[in-house]
Amino acid sequence: MASVAKDKDPKFMGSDVPPDAEEPREDRPSRPAGKGGFFTIHKPSQGRPTRIATGCGAALLIGLTVHFLYTQVPTWFFTPAEQFPTALKVWNGIVVASALGLTILAWRLINKPDHAEFLIATDSEMKKVNWTSRKELWGSTKVVIGFMLFIAAVLFVVDLVFHWIFYLMSVLKFAPLGA
Repeated sequence: MASVAKDKDPKFMGSDVPPDAEEPREDRPSRPAGKGGFFTIHKPSQGRPTRIATGCGAALLIGLTVHFLYTQVPTWFFTPAEQFPTALKVWNGIVVASALGLTILAWRLINKPDHAEFLIATDSEMKKVNWTSRKELWGSTKVVIGFMLFIAAVLFVVDLVFHWIFYLMSVLKFAPLGA
C-alpha cells in the first residue's frame, strides 16, 4: 500500500526526493536591490527597436500637440496679442509644462512593465515575420497599380455613359465631353 501512495503522489513522481521534503526555491527578489524607480528601463536589452519606434511616435504626437497649443489656442483667447503680453507669457509657460508633462507620461507608459512586456512581445513577433523579397514586392506593386488604372478607366467610361443618359433625359444642362 505504501508503494502505491508513493507512485500517486505528484511531489514524489519523477524524483528521488521524499514527498515530505521541502522543494528548493529560488530566493531572488522580483527587483534587484537598489534598482527601480521612475527612470529605470524595464528589461532594457529587449525590444529596443519597438520601444524606439514607439518613442518616436510619441515624440511626434507630443510635438504636434505642443505646436497646436502654441500656435492656435492663443488666437482664440488672446486677441489682439499685443494687449496681453503677460497672459501670453503665462500661456507659453503652460505650453512648456504641457510638453514636459506629456513627455514624462510617454516615458512612463513606454517603460511600465506591462506595456514594456507588450512591446518586447511585439518585437519578438516581428522577428518571426516572413518579409517579401524585392522582386515579389515590385510584382505586387505593378499588379495593384495596373488594377487601379483599370478600375479608374472603367469608372470613367461608366461616368460618361451616365452623363450622356442624364443629358438626353434633360436632367443635366451641359453636354458631356466631346459633344
